[in-house]
Amino acid sequence: MGQALDPGPAPAGLIRSLLDTDLYKLLMARWALQQHPDVEVRFALLNRSPRIRLAEQLDLEELRLELQGIQALRFSPADLAALAALRIGGQEVFPAAVLGQLSALRLPPFELQVDQGQLQLQFCGRWPEVMLWEVPALAVIMELRARTVLRRLSDTERQRVLQGARDRLEGKLARLARLPGLQLVDFGTRRRFSAAWQEQVLLTARERLGPALLGTSNVELALRHGLPPIGTNAHELPMVLAALADSDAELAAAPYRVLEDWQQVFSAPLDVVLPDAYGTEGFLARAPAWVARWHGMRLDSGDPLAMGERLIAWWVAHGEDPRDKTVIFSDGLDVDAIEQLHEELAGQVRLCFGWGTLLSNDFRGLGPDDALAPLSLVCKAISANGRPTVKLSDTAGKTLGPAGEVSRYRRVFAASMAAERELEV
Repeated sequence: MGQALDPGPAPAGLIRSLLDTDLYKLLMARWALQQHPDVEVRFALLNRSPRIRLAEQLDLEELRLELQGIQALRFSPADLAALAALRIGGQEVFPAAVLGQLSALRLPPFELQVDQGQLQLQFCGRWPEVMLWEVPALAVIMELRARTVLRRLSDTERQRVLQGARDRLEGKLARLARLPGLQLVDFGTRRRFSAAWQEQVLLTARERLGPALLGTSNVELALRHGLPPIGTNAHELPMVLAALADSDAELAAAPYRVLEDWQQVFSAPLDVVLPDAYGTEGFLARAPAWVARWHGMRLDSGDPLAMGERLIAWWVAHGEDPRDKTVIFSDGLDVDAIEQLHEELAGQVRLCFGWGTLLSNDFRGLGPDDALAPLSLVCKAISANGRPTVKLSDTAGKTLGPAGEVSRYRRVFAASMAAERELEV
């Protein structure tokens, strides 16, 4: 692994391509262009680690310039050609008509302010365009924060930090290499330490894990290194469609309407359910029978082992063989959790681990005052056509939305208060 931590002057444009994003954003953009092209949404940066005064940990003018650079990006002819050639499960993911729409997309302006030491960053506009801000905005903020810390260190200190991160990564990969049948995907773009570090981590993981590394969610890295780009969908889909509902009945049906709309565009293996937006237990209890026939589910909150066991039992109850289904775990994973889940569930269901922050940004304890430790930073849809969005989740700390709307959603979805769990990065 090379010198990934050089803290010199930031190059113009840490994000240089709209393909430097996660596949699921492009899949959802294609879906929204086809299904809901005119919905107006507002996204906002949310710091779920509020003790960290983020605005004081980076150069705001530098951030503003980076955001201006991202806003100026377009899908280039080379980008569009790469997307045109992409096939997933044998299906054409971005047909010519969609590529034409993508070529015309323009990221809307951003609104950047500071309030009590926290960044106030928002984006508003057409849904297919606004959603493309999420991943690069988060990645740039995380990288600028890291650069600010590194600039304060001597060359010797920086090399010590780098070597510590290398050693930690090698130790993790050595443990994972012992797990038979492991299936792992890099989900680390949003909160990576830096673009260069994510690339080097990915290449090291490929070398140490071989075919156990299925691919990466980062489209640019996948194309550059001949790896499969891998992605599903996100909570913004049910959140936005729920906000657009005109009655409680429409609200209750919104999570399943998302799936109906999704399967009009994509088929296996892209038919993966994200069940926890308004509580996984209630989602499963009310789900139409056809949902059980989908390829798999992604678990992103709650107790992962309990949720995995619940899904297996649900598939069995619906006459499906769980061994033909895939469960993707993606919430705050690190090696201990991956090992435990693999030990408990391997052989009962197809396991896949979408490993994010603690793959691409585990510098905990390696910098002064632990200033390089990652934080739980997200960028979420907070309104759709002027109506507030809500997320309940299976982890209380991930609940979003105005208190009155949260109460209404709990009533409609018969969702009890989620268990308090320490928020993972």
